Amino acid sequence: MLSKVAERIYWSARYLERVESTARLLSIYDKLLFDMPRRVNLGWYNLIVINSLEEDYNSRYSVRDERNVVKFLLGDDTNPCSVVNSLRAIRENIRTTRDVIPADAWELVNELSMFVQENLSLGINRSMRHEFLESIIKSCQQIVGLLYVNMTRDEGWDMLLMGQNLERADMTSRNLDAAIAAIHQVADDEYAVNSRQIIWGNVLRSLNADQPFRRAMRSSIKGTPVVTFLLGDEQFPRSVSFCLNKIMASSACLPAGEDVINRTRLICDEIAADLDAEEFGVAFREDLNELQLSLADVHGLIQKTWFLSDQ
Repeated sequence: MLSKVAERIYWSARYLERVESTARLLSIYDKLLFDMPRRVNLGWYNLIVINSLEEDYNSRYSVRDERNVVKFLLGDDTNPCSVVNSLRAIRENIRTTRDVIPADAWELVNELSMFVQENLSLGINRSMRHEFLESIIKSCQQIVGLLYVNMTRDEGWDMLLMGQNLERADMTSRNLDAAIAAIHQVADDEYAVNSRQIIWGNVLRSLNADQPFRRAMRSSIKGTPVVTFLLGDEQFPRSVSFCLNKIMASSACLPAGEDVINRTRLICDEIAADLDAEEFGVAFREDLNELQLSLADVHGLIQKTWFLSDQ
């Protein structure tokens, strides 16, 4: 397989996962609007910080309110990570790899792009945001399902899995970061204990992890078991450890994958050490930031090993 084709497949998977994960991240805060006490004013700008987009956002907006943050993450052309820009990148990458990617995927991506462009106002306005985000998530899952059923299990498939799981691990860490940021914001509230449970419950539901969590952990919804599950469980597809194991497995199927495997294994060891903590408070956000930097290192090794240029 040509390097440029492998790279486009890899990025198609990353951008597709990013679209779904951004919708899931927004859904956490959207649902919290209805579940949290009215006196709690959620800081939507946390979502900008979590995604390391402060510079891009501040150059575009002076007000850090809900509407601007949601608009920036969904449809702002100046944000390289917005849903609209990510879909544009998916279309271009799939368009140039249609001899490898199933043809139906191209049609579904176009349909999703048109839906988002035509209904963007529904996502920005609060009244219909839930339905809009759910439609994006379901469409992304439909595309992923099509790829899983129809794509040949060759080098392109391994590249797709690598991109998907690297992006998924990164975004799961950002979901955890969003939860801890929200919990810190309500720490002084008289109903803080109940608020923390609401926040962690919404994180699990936004990742479709509530039922798997209860089966695996046999625990009530609390910070420590939720973090332990989403970081360390090796059976749940959205846990960081599961994604890292998939990256190593895909690397093992490709030539010269030893460096990627070794770096990924070190991250697994770091996560195991982090999970020894008795609780995960605000200081744990620094560990999550280190995890995101480590995942960026893995991306750098993937590019150095198999691609000719960055995108």
